[in-house]
Amino acid sequence: MSPRTIGVVGSGTMGGGIAQVAAAAGHPVILVDRSEEILRRSRAALEKSLARGVEKGHLPASEKDAVLARIALQPSLEPLAAADFVIEAVNEDLELKRRIFTELDRLCRPEVILATNTSSISITRIAAVTKRPASVIGMHFMNPVPIMKLVEVIRGHATSEECWKTTRDLAEGWKKVPVEVHDYPGFVSNRVLMPMINEAIFALLEGVGSREAIDSVMQLGMNHPMGPLTLADFIGLDTCLAILNVLHEGFGDPKYRPCPLLKRMVDAGHLGRKAGRGFYDYPRP
Repeated sequence: MSPRTIGVVGSGTMGGGIAQVAAAAGHPVILVDRSEEILRRSRAALEKSLARGVEKGHLPASEKDAVLARIALQPSLEPLAAADFVIEAVNEDLELKRRIFTELDRLCRPEVILATNTSSISITRIAAVTKRPASVIGMHFMNPVPIMKLVEVIRGHATSEECWKTTRDLAEGWKKVPVEVHDYPGFVSNRVLMPMINEAIFALLEGVGSREAIDSVMQLGMNHPMGPLTLADFIGLDTCLAILNVLHEGFGDPKYRPCPLLKRMVDAGHLGRKAGRGFYDYPRP
């Protein structure tokens, strides 16, 4: 049976986008974060995103309010007991995710699938804290979620065929393209992308070219829609560093070592677009 009510844990850029896509497909959504203030900001971001969708013709104007009305914002995990399928979309922090999955496993009915939007962390390690490892799976959405079609669907060591098929069908019902990958650090997307971004940061550190030169070479020479330094700012430099650390630890290969400049910028709080400053400057959020 196809899941009806969707739970989403974490109402940031990714979680809010997932909630929007699920609600636009007709699902009631329970969107959870840790405070009323964060949820107020998340609601404002959802309203802005939906208005942009109407403006660009992706969403009928008559649907905007209906989509928003399907999303119930909650400051605790307890309401997720009513969900039929739950997606966690918090920071790239293994221990945080494991704590959330332990609680979700306690709250949710035994047949409910628990998915994680992690972009690099082992599904198997997350699933191990639950009593339902066969029903734990990765759903790595791309940013911005309402626009990007790809969803990496990652099987953990114990993920069942039924869990995979239900998740695949759900993603297709949301007009996404699910691609099955296996549980290795960084999966496919970030195993390939992050070393490129990291090498671009090394090139900047070593004075091979300016930030504009490095980005222009990759845009104009390799036909990338944005340069790697601009993309790093868009993703968030803290997220890039967290993923590189997972790759470096998971493979034990020095080719994944994070650039010292990236570490220094994260230490300084220059996290990219969301902080107003990264490799480039942005309006303060």
